[in-house]
Amino acid sequence: MKKIEAIIRRSRFEDVKEALLDADIEWFSYYDVRGVGKTREGRIYRGVVYDTSSIERILLSIVVRDKNVEKTVQAVLKAAQTGEIGDGRIFILPVEDSIRIRTGERGDISLYNAEQEK
Repeated sequence: MKKIEAIIRRSRFEDVKEALLDADIEWFSYYDVRGVGKTREGRIYRGVVYDTSSIERILLSIVVRDKNVEKTVQAVLKAAQTGEIGDGRIFILPVEDSIRIRTGERGDISLYNAEQEK
């Protein structure tokens, strides 16, 4: 199992969500986050300079079986990419174990309904 964390533009969230659902990735969490990127610039609005180095983004947290890693990454890449600086990052981390609280199932089986795969 792997955990995929993707930091994306807020404006691309709906497209990424649809791409993940189309790729049969039906369960993930997301959070509003702020970060600091390479670009440092000040914007002037009504004579006041604002620092725009703090960027609002969405952090997606997705745990998938090993066989679904690449299709998940590709779904995020295709939907989130604009080609501009600030499109975000994807991180892939190993997951040691997963437990479904309701049934106590452990491992890969806890991530999906076995009945649906028959």
